[in-house]
Amino acid sequence: MNSLTILGSTGSIGLSALRVVRSAPERFKVFGLACNRNLEILSKQIDEFKPAVVAIGDESVKDSEFVVLLRKRFHTVEFLFGEDGIIELASRKCDIVLSSIVGGAGLKPSLAALDGCRRLALANKETLVMAGDLFMKQAAEKGVELIPVDSEHSAIFMLMRNVEQSELERIILTASGGSLRDYPVEELKSVTPEVALKHPTWSMGSKITIDSATLMNKGLEVIEAHYLFDTEYDRINVVVHPESIIHSMIETVDGAVYAHMGQADMALPILNAMTYPEKIKNSFGRLNFTEVGKLTFREYDSKRYPALELCYAAGRKGGNTPALLNAANEEAVYAFLDRRIAFTDIVKIVEKTVSLGRFRSAPDLNGIFESDAEARDIAKGLIREIKI
Repeated sequence: MNSLTILGSTGSIGLSALRVVRSAPERFKVFGLACNRNLEILSKQIDEFKPAVVAIGDESVKDSEFVVLLRKRFHTVEFLFGEDGIIELASRKCDIVLSSIVGGAGLKPSLAALDGCRRLALANKETLVMAGDLFMKQAAEKGVELIPVDSEHSAIFMLMRNVEQSELERIILTASGGSLRDYPVEELKSVTPEVALKHPTWSMGSKITIDSATLMNKGLEVIEAHYLFDTEYDRINVVVHPESIIHSMIETVDGAVYAHMGQADMALPILNAMTYPEKIKNSFGRLNFTEVGKLTFREYDSKRYPALELCYAAGRKGGNTPALLNAANEEAVYAFLDRRIAFTDIVKIVEKTVSLGRFRSAPDLNGIFESDAEARDIAKGLIREIKI
């Protein structure tokens, strides 16, 4: 039986991971759970899965009545608090750590996990976007298996099992196109958060859903794929595939294209990451081609999705540029969700922030975090200047 720690247990990835555990209780034992402050869901998870350690990121709730009662009720559970508590949990000895904290906040716990686990199931793409070179080097030095959880990268990982790097021509990342893929481009400025959050295929958190609408998420995934599969940016392509049945493809040098297909359910790539190289039977649904009917593809429109080109440019420039881009995007997305800026302002703020931020060609970890903080300050200043 494998011990499992889930960082971000109350988010969409964490909830799907616990579905996997529930489906195979003889294979997995939950060791640790971490969340920010969704205490009601966390309480139910502790009751069902009985972890040894729980970390709550929002330290302000430490002395709240709910948490005091929670600690009394589960008196055998060790409770940790704050960012340091999550990092401490991540570093504890465990077979598998699933890193699914959203955004740049997931980088430190992902790094800490390399000290204690034998396998890191990585769902936090920002870990590689912000610190790809450093992270991949540390993972290799510490002998930790790194298995991607994003559906696209999970698909490529599975497809590459029997393909040598020298045989790979290109990687083709598929994108649903998000909630606004058919929305008139000239009306995007007036889009409300409610409209942008209605993803046609996937059930995700609000930040990732907005990133899907701008296609920023796919741009971040391009950078992630560059590091995971040691592939040049010119050989990583993006195609819009509205049905979300093909999760990604690879093309080999002989011109053959291999596609990975399946239900649009994150439980499947999570299961793959947790059981690799074994395949186990599950009840997460099966693909019925007669119900799917057709598979369609289209080129992405750079006018509709300017964020994607920003990500390619940031990845090629390297250094701290992806970290600047990621931090600015997080601030801009949350500002849009708070109705402080328009939807089309998101990419403008990111582009301006990257141009104003100090470039570092080979930042160490401190330099990455300094760049993250600098970009957030710049982005917040630009957001304050916007009147909508």
